[in-house]
Amino acid sequence: MPNMETATFETELSLFKYDNLEQLPASYRELTEADRTPRIEAALDELGDDVVILGHNYQRREIVDHADFIGDSYALSKHAAEADAEYVVFGGVTFMAESADIITDDDQTVVLPCMEASCPMAGMAEALQVDAAWEQITAADPDSEIIPITYMNSYADLKAFCAEQGGLVCTSSNAHKAFEWALERGDKILFLPDKHLGENTAHRLGMAESIAEWNPWDPEAKDADELEESEIVLWDGYCQVHERFTAEHIAEVRTEYPDANVVVHPECRREVVEAADVVGSTATITEVVEEADPGETWAIGTEIHLAKHLDRWHDDVNVFPLCGDACMDCDAMRQIDPNYLTWVLEELAAGREHNVIEVAPEEKELAGVALDRMLEL
Repeated sequence: MPNMETATFETELSLFKYDNLEQLPASYRELTEADRTPRIEAALDELGDDVVILGHNYQRREIVDHADFIGDSYALSKHAAEADAEYVVFGGVTFMAESADIITDDDQTVVLPCMEASCPMAGMAEALQVDAAWEQITAADPDSEIIPITYMNSYADLKAFCAEQGGLVCTSSNAHKAFEWALERGDKILFLPDKHLGENTAHRLGMAESIAEWNPWDPEAKDADELEESEIVLWDGYCQVHERFTAEHIAEVRTEYPDANVVVHPECRREVVEAADVVGSTATITEVVEEADPGETWAIGTEIHLAKHLDRWHDDVNVFPLCGDACMDCDAMRQIDPNYLTWVLEELAAGREHNVIEVAPEEKELAGVALDRMLEL
């Protein structure tokens, strides 16, 4: 196992951390919705209160239709902890299931139906990689106290790393509070992995001129002088879904639908956020549509499945994805195939566990510290 240079705990790349990947058995691969729906319902009847299903906003209809709770990642984990079910089946991606394992009780087991559901943005800031960069960043500005902040969309070991270095976790809703918390305790911030959320948060705080970007992929791009002069250092990571949106998409919507409103996620590029009417998390986007007057038109700038859900749930509001047919789904979320859900539920009903997510004890304790600091904001 590779050694961490600046942290006390051991970890490894996420690619190797979950080597208990199990493929879907052949007998499940050709199931249709008509085949699997009664089988899912039968398994749920047998499991009863022993299982809770969490469906992220970005999951397809066939997953959220069976979910006990639908929402964003951290809110879903809190529901799991409050439900006290023996099994938590998370229709999301790996880092979300890790967060659920961190905050649920030790006697609760978290299952990710498909272990290939791994967020690309989380993979852009592996703890081992950040640990190596931390030495370079702190050496470039040795007289400054640097506080690391990681977005919730990161692996548990990076959350643990940030806790050990005096930092914390944030969500897209409280990132500005996390920045203020850090700057009260240090001289500057290292924010990872999402540079767009970091930049948008800096603008919200009136600190747009205090940004430097750390590109871990290009050693020649690092500028120690720029780093020393900045208060906010942004790791060069991003969400592949939200980076697809452009200001041109918003301009096209306004031309075609002059009365339309546009709401986008803060993981979008700065120019998209500036052109939108409302900016917020998936919870905010959902609330905007829920509170819309009948007949209003809303273009949704986030993963396409949430736009589809909101259109289906609120037929008195005109809801459509911001970039129309060009909008795509999240590749990682797509891995949670409903046939995988059928399989893991039937196996749980038979007393067999598959694709269990379990965070190492020391990581779990430290990541919990980072989350606790966030809750104090």
